[in-house]
Amino acid sequence: MVTRRMLSAGSRPFLAMAMTLLTMAPAAALDVTLTGDLDEDLRASLEGGSLLIEQSTAETEVTPQEIVAIAQADYQRLLAVLYDAGYYGAVIGIRLDGREAASITSVAPPRSVSAAVVTISPGKQFRFGRIEVTPLATQTELPDQFQPGETAQLSLLRDAVSAATTGWRAQGHAKAELRDQQVTARHADGRLDARLRIDPGPRLRFGDLTIEGNSDVRTARIAEIAGLPKGTVFSPEELERSAARLRRTGAFRSVAMIEAREPGADATLDITARVTEERPRRFGFGGEVSTVEGVSLSAFWMHRNLLGGAERLRFDAEIAGIGGDTGGTDFRVGARFDRPATFNEDTGLYLLAEIEQQDEVNFFSRQATIGAGIERIASDERKYRFGVALRRANTRDAFGDNQYALFMVPAGATFDYRDTALDARTGYYFNADVTPFAAISGADNGVLTQLDLRAYRTFGETRPTTIALRGQLGSLVGPALSVAPADFLFYSGGTDTVRGHDYQSLGVELADGQLVGGRSFIGLSAELRMRTSGNLGYVGFLDAGYIGEEVFPDGSGEWHSGAGVGLRYATPIGPIRLDLAVPTSGDDSGSSLQVYIGIGQAF
Repeated sequence: MVTRRMLSAGSRPFLAMAMTLLTMAPAAALDVTLTGDLDEDLRASLEGGSLLIEQSTAETEVTPQEIVAIAQADYQRLLAVLYDAGYYGAVIGIRLDGREAASITSVAPPRSVSAAVVTISPGKQFRFGRIEVTPLATQTELPDQFQPGETAQLSLLRDAVSAATTGWRAQGHAKAELRDQQVTARHADGRLDARLRIDPGPRLRFGDLTIEGNSDVRTARIAEIAGLPKGTVFSPEELERSAARLRRTGAFRSVAMIEAREPGADATLDITARVTEERPRRFGFGGEVSTVEGVSLSAFWMHRNLLGGAERLRFDAEIAGIGGDTGGTDFRVGARFDRPATFNEDTGLYLLAEIEQQDEVNFFSRQATIGAGIERIASDERKYRFGVALRRANTRDAFGDNQYALFMVPAGATFDYRDTALDARTGYYFNADVTPFAAISGADNGVLTQLDLRAYRTFGETRPTTIALRGQLGSLVGPALSVAPADFLFYSGGTDTVRGHDYQSLGVELADGQLVGGRSFIGLSAELRMRTSGNLGYVGFLDAGYIGEEVFPDGSGEWHSGAGVGLRYATPIGPIRLDLAVPTSGDDSGSSLQVYIGIGQAF
C-alpha cells in the first residue's frame, strides 16, 4: 500500500529520475567510421585528432550524453586539423546512429549510441598567395615553407607571427605583438592571402628584479646569483641565463622569470623571479656489482643551503673492488663546499678535502688532498676551472715504496655539445685537464695532461645508425719513470680503454718482467650503434690503446687492441649495456672473452 501511494503521488518525479538513470547508463562499445575522399596522410592526421576515434579504442565506458558532447567537440578539432593541412573549404558531418550530432541537444540526449559516422569532404587544398609580415627586425628568419605556392598550413601563420615577435624581442622590444591580421581565403583559385602587422613596441631595458617564494635562501643572494643586468637592453637569452643560474644551484625546485605586464615610464621592464625551494638536506646510497671490479658501495649526504646563500656542502664515501680482479680494495672519503656567484654571477668558489686509497693491479697509493679553486660556467655547454691543491701520498709499485708531497695547480675545460650524455647521437664532447705540479718532496716537478674527445653522427630515421668516435691522450712531463708519482702514470686495458683485455694489462715492462705505468697514453675507440624500431639496439666496436715510457707518444711504446659486439636496451634512465669483447692484438694473459655490463653507452 505504501509503495502504491508513493508511485501514484510522485509518478512524474520517479519517471524523470528513471529517464536520467537510463541516460547516464554506460554506453556499449562505440563503432566509429571515418569516410571521405582523403589521402593517407590527411586521414592519419584526422584519426589522430578525433576524440570519437580515441574514445572508440578506450577501455573506459562513457554515457550517451558524454558521447554527444565528444562528437560536438570533434567539429572544432577536425576543423583545426583540416586548416593546418591547408583545407579551408571543408564540410564536416558527424552522425550518431543516423542523427547529426550538432542537432542533438544536451537536455534530450539519446538513450544509447552504438555507431558514429564521420564524413569529411575536404575540398580544395589551399596554397599561399600574397603573404606579407611587416615590420621585421634584422636577422629575423621566417619559416622556410612560409612562401607563395606552399601549402597554406595554419600553423605556418602562427609560426611566422612567433618568429617575427621573437626577432623583435631579441632586439630588446619585449612587448612586441601582432597588431593586425588580414587573412583572405580565395576559394575560386585555392589561394590564401595573409597580411600580418607586427607592433614592436618600445625598446626596453631591464628594471628591478623582485624575488618571490623564498623563505630560507636570502633574497639578496638570489638576486646576486641570478645576475640580471639592470639597466641593460632587454634580452630573452639573458633572462633565461638568469633562470639557469638559479636552477643549477640545486637549491630551488622551480624557477620562473615573469615579465611585468606593462613597462615603466622610463622604458624599463621589471622582472619577478618566482622560486620554490628544495628541501635543504639530501642523502643517498648505491651499490654496483661487476664480474671484473667486484662490489662497490657508495653513499653521500648533502646540504643545499648551508649558510642561507645557496651554498652546497657534500660528503661522499665510496668503497670499491670488494672481491674484484682489479687489485685490492679501493676507498675514497671526501667533502666539497661550493658557493655559487662568488666572483661574478657565473663564477663560483669551491673548497675540497679527500682521502683516497687505490689498491690497483700494478701499484698501491694512499693519498690525502686539500684544495680550493674557481669554476666558471660560460654557458650550458662550456665550463672552465682553475685551482690550487696540496697532496701527500704513500705509494708502492715495481720501483718500491715512495712518499711524495706536491703543490698542484689543476686547470681544465669541458665543452659538451652532445644531445644527451648517456646516449649521445649527435654533437661532440671535449674535456681537458692540465695539472702543473711542484714537488715538495719525493718527486720532481712536472705537468700532467689528460685529453678526451668524443664525436657522434647519426644517419637514418626509421632505424637510425650512429657512428661514435673517441680519442684519449695522456702525458706526464717532468719526472723520470722511476720517481714519478705512481698514481700519475698511465695503463691501458679494461672497460674505459680497451675492452677485451684485462684491466691495466698494458704498461711499461721493466727488465725484471714487472709492469709499471707509462708516461704517455693514447686511447682510440669506434662504435657503430644500430637501433631497431623497438627498445633493442646492436653495437659493433673496436678499441686500441698505446702506452709508452716517453713523455709524448712517439711510437716506441706498445699497442694492443680489442673488438666485440654488444646489445643495448633503451630505458628512461639510459640504455642498459652488454658488451662482449675479445683481444685482437697484444699480450693477453687473461680469458679470451670479456663481458661488460653497465648503464649508458661506453662513451
